[in-house]
Amino acid sequence: MQRLHERGVQVALPVVVAMARPLEFRGWQPGCRLARGVWKIPYPADGPVVTPTVAIAPLVGFDARCYRLGYGAGFFDRTLAALEPRPRVVGVGYDLAELATIFPQPHDVPMDWIVTGTTPPRPRVSAAHPS
Repeated sequence: MQRLHERGVQVALPVVVAMARPLEFRGWQPGCRLARGVWKIPYPADGPVVTPTVAIAPLVGFDARCYRLGYGAGFFDRTLAALEPRPRVVGVGYDLAELATIFPQPHDVPMDWIVTGTTPPRPRVSAAHPS
């Protein structure tokens, strides 16, 4: 985020304003005061509210149609349905999270892109303690 900020990109972080409501995005910059929100996730305490042009969404699972499974609270889907104009949305996760289908529901919103990395690192097994 700092590198993007240094290049002139406005960075914002999501804020849970209330349960079962769309997220709000607040501007972030290095050194800004952070508060802890739902699930103790830090967010800019005083940043301006902004409408993102690109949003990055975490993936627990995804399918070939770019639908994603998140963490189950529906915040991103609610937010994407409410934002005008709708930002480009990039889902980010591990390639092994791909599923045949997530069985999307009418309220689910597909990602514009899915970006995956390699599989997550596995713990080392020492010769003294094989698993």
